[in-house]
Amino acid sequence: MVTFDNVTKSFSGHTVISDLSLEIPRGQFTVLIGPSGCGKTTSLKMINRLIEPSKGSIFVDGQNITKVSPVDLRRQIGYVIQQIGLFPNMTIEQNIEVVPRLLKWPKEKRHQRTRELLEMVGMDPKEYLGRYPSELSGGQQQRIGVLRALAVAPPLILMDEPFGALDPITRESLQDEVKKLQTSLGITVVFVTHDIDEAVKLADRIILMKDGEIVQNAPPETLLAHPANDYVREFIGKKRMKANYDVDLVREIMNPRVVTTTRDKGFAESINLMRKRNVDSLVVLDKEGRLEGVVTVENLRAVAGKQHIAQIGEVEMKSVPTISMNAQAREAFDTLITEKLPFLLVVDSKDRVKGLVSKTSLVKALAGVVWRDDEDDE
Repeated sequence: MVTFDNVTKSFSGHTVISDLSLEIPRGQFTVLIGPSGCGKTTSLKMINRLIEPSKGSIFVDGQNITKVSPVDLRRQIGYVIQQIGLFPNMTIEQNIEVVPRLLKWPKEKRHQRTRELLEMVGMDPKEYLGRYPSELSGGQQQRIGVLRALAVAPPLILMDEPFGALDPITRESLQDEVKKLQTSLGITVVFVTHDIDEAVKLADRIILMKDGEIVQNAPPETLLAHPANDYVREFIGKKRMKANYDVDLVREIMNPRVVTTTRDKGFAESINLMRKRNVDSLVVLDKEGRLEGVVTVENLRAVAGKQHIAQIGEVEMKSVPTISMNAQAREAFDTLITEKLPFLLVVDSKDRVKGLVSKTSLVKALAGVVWRDDEDDE
């Protein structure tokens, strides 16, 4: 699907990509990962000619991309970035239909495709088609950015750290949705991230880069079990295998960044907090920091305009599962899998919320049982 043939890219005499050769098969979810400045984003942007290579050739579906105009090429390739880039003066429907309009799709075909896409990510078309980006949370805006990239059913989508600015819960949800869409539609995805947890969760194949070169190109399980060298081990983050095969306690692997509020906060204040922090939900605590429930943006939208609703404590809250911060990580993993949960809230002995744990946050901890430190083999 995508081929790099001895590609080099230099800026002002400084080589960013050095003699890169790479094959990305059709239908594969490929993740480019590495530290800042390793060349992963430059590699991605060369595929749709936002950056031109200094030497070498790039082929998409067997065609040299230099033989296609950049405009025509980009209309055939979906592109999603962290900044989203929705047009603020356009409705959600108009934003999703940008490329279909440029390709002169009939009106009814555009409308049908837009409704199909919204339903694929659980957004009711009747509720969202006429809204503007400013009326959506950060997570919802990012969903629309992904749908816009999928509008003309491109065989290839490029994604440049699309979820980096989102809160852990929203990020986990969108990762699941993107992977599900990629699998069901059979599209090829090239995804840039610096987060090894995200890479392991999403990728069919991980390409770890350093100084413009590929250090290791392997499936996630191979990368974890057989890191090519010390650089790969360090980047992944080695963990010694414990003698009893228990991984960690929940408190050691939880994500402490949970967006919380109290039930006495105002309706508008809560909506603004969601927008500011790019979240789709708020964890509601009592004055002692104990969990009362979770209120979602859908909950708030449903009661918008009702004069008797002044505080979010008056909005129906959903209950969420919790786990003790002193529980074994294995228990958290088992609960997430068997109950098919996106996350668990972590509480202390007094039921005060301290963080959350998700499938992604368990990846590194579980990876520790896959290989031993070199010293363990000596």
